[in-house]
Formats: sequence, C-alpha cells, structure tokens
Amino acid sequence: MAKLFEKWNLGSLELENRIVIAPMCQYSAQDGQASSWHLMHLGSLAHSGAGLLILEATAVTPEGRISWGDLGLYDDYCEAALENVITEVRRYSSMPLAIQLAHAGRKASTEKPWRGGKQIVPSQDHGWQTVAPSAIAFHEGDHPPVELTLGDIADIKKAFVESAQRASRMGFQGIEIHAAHGYLLHQFLSPLSNKRQDQYGGSLENRMRFPLEVFAAVREAVDDDVAVWVRISATDWVEGGWTLQEGIEFSRRLKELGCPAIHVSSGGLDPKQNISLGAGYQVQFAEKIKHEAQIETIAVGLITEPEQAEEILQSDKADAIALARAVLYDPHWPWHAAAKLNASVKCPPQYLRSQPRGFTNLLQSDITESR
Repeated sequence: MAKLFEKWNLGSLELENRIVIAPMCQYSAQDGQASSWHLMHLGSLAHSGAGLLILEATAVTPEGRISWGDLGLYDDYCEAALENVITEVRRYSSMPLAIQLAHAGRKASTEKPWRGGKQIVPSQDHGWQTVAPSAIAFHEGDHPPVELTLGDIADIKKAFVESAQRASRMGFQGIEIHAAHGYLLHQFLSPLSNKRQDQYGGSLENRMRFPLEVFAAVREAVDDDVAVWVRISATDWVEGGWTLQEGIEFSRRLKELGCPAIHVSSGGLDPKQNISLGAGYQVQFAEKIKHEAQIETIAVGLITEPEQAEEILQSDKADAIALARAVLYDPHWPWHAAAKLNASVKCPPQYLRSQPRGFTNLLQSDITESR
C-alpha cells in the first residue's frame, strides 16, 4: 500500500492518510468573523479526501490579524460565527479539523493581497498599531511596531490560551501554533527581528522562551485528546538570521514539552530573504529536523505530484505531506493521487458515482445517509 495513504497518528489524532491541507488565509472575514465564503471554501476542502484540514491562520487578538479581512478567535462573536461554519461542514464530512492560532506581530495591519498587500498605517481605515519583540519595521519605511512590554507578552500568551480553549469548545481536534513565516512567534526566535535586552532576547535560550511558553500554556489549557503542534520556519534564508540548527534545537525543546510533530516551512521573516526555489525545496529541512531532533515532521512547499509525495515518505524524509496552493488548484488532489497510487479515499455518498470506469474501490462513502 502507498505510504501516502497509510494511517498516521498526529499525537492523539488518528488520520486516515498522510495528506494534510495546510492553513491558507482567505482574507474574507468580517471583524474576525467567519463568513459564507469560509463555508464554501472549507466545505469544498472537507470533501477532498485528505487526512486533515487545518484552518487558516486565526488571530488570537484583533491586532494579531495579518489583514483586516483575517479570521479571528478572540471574542464570542468570532467563536459563534466560526462554530456555525464548522457545524455545517461537519454535517457532511468526517474529516478531522484543526485550526492554526497566530499573531502577526509587525506583519499585521495590511491590505488584502489582491489589493496590494501593503501596510495600512494606524491613521488609515482598516489600520492599527502593530507590536513586535522590538520596534523594527518589516519593510524599510513602514510604520514601526511598538516593542512589547513584559505585561504585553503575558497578555498575548493568555490570548493564545483563551483562543485555544474556544477552539477546544468547538470540537477542533487539533491546534497548530504558528511560529513561522515572520509572524510574532517567529519574530521572537530570529535575531534579525528580536533585539531585546531582557529574558526574551539575546541568546537562543532567551529567544525561544516566549514561543516555548506559548506552546506549554496551550498544551496545558486543552484536553489531552486535542493534538497541539507547531509550524516553524526552518531558516530565514538571510545571513545572520534564524538557522536550521536553531530550528532543530527549538524542535527538540518542543518535543520535551509534548509536541508530537513539527510542520516545517521556511522564510517570511525578512524581505532580503534569498530562497532557493524548486520542487520540494523545503523537504531537506523536514528531513533534518525529523532525524536530528527525533520528532515527526510534516513536509510542505512545492510538493505537487503524488509520486513526489510518496517518494518523500518512502525515503523517510518526513511523516506527512502538506498541500496548499496545489489543493486550491485541484481540490480533489487526494482522489487523483489515490488513483495513481492504487489507494482509496473517502468522499460524500453523493459523489460516489463519479468513480472513473475501471476503478472499484477508489472512492468510499464518507458518511451514511442517516448521519
């Protein structure tokens, strides 16, 4: 049997296969609240046949949103709107759902990407004052963030906990903590964005302190049957920045705190990054972290073909494969992968008749009519 379609345990969460739909921002929320777009989008992906669907980066505070259209989980209105959406999705899909909790830090207060994606300053509509470990702007000429005080840091940690508890109440089976792509927790990790002189800056131990505290606090705040893991950028791709070796050490420390896996991405911290793009360009980082930190990894980044995904798993370079743009382009990517690799996937009973001629067990019913 193809390894891509073997079951996989992500902590307490048992997945039907090793295909993970990565978080992808939709910039379609209103005041942090999920909209009808989210019902359409998530409903489509929940029928993809993947093993796990992770919702987009969801802010733990209003100021932690990347853009004014970002999803949030910081108040009762956000919770109620999102619960309405996922309740409907679950009516017709048994796919496990996870949520990525995030704070954008200095990369917050931006316009939607299709409107340019530039920073919106506090004096403009849809803009607000950003915060960060240090008062260093992301782009030269940007309105700078305000350096977080120790009290602010404690408040943000509390916000992560409260959002995690909201997610747990809604029945999310997994929580991914976003410490990648130049957002707040990554900003604490990287010496390029963290110039603090207190216990949260300077040495690697100090720079890891806040992200580790957030993970530990979230892990403690939810029941054991909710899996909690972390997405990291393995490198900044900038000289003098966060390195793979530091990422390995961070992963070791997370494992000690009960983290079952690391979702391994890269970059996003500094506009000067020089990324060597190519098919599966980040798999090397997932492989290194898997073997040197002795922790399971999810590989992501320009993994587009089923045979490519299968080779990564068969070669023990990672334990699962995450898809983002590829599954937006082809929401039935797992169906087509199963056809190529002689496997099967679950689908809604309404779609069973779409099974191509010559296949007998490619598509299997996800739910019963009476459910």
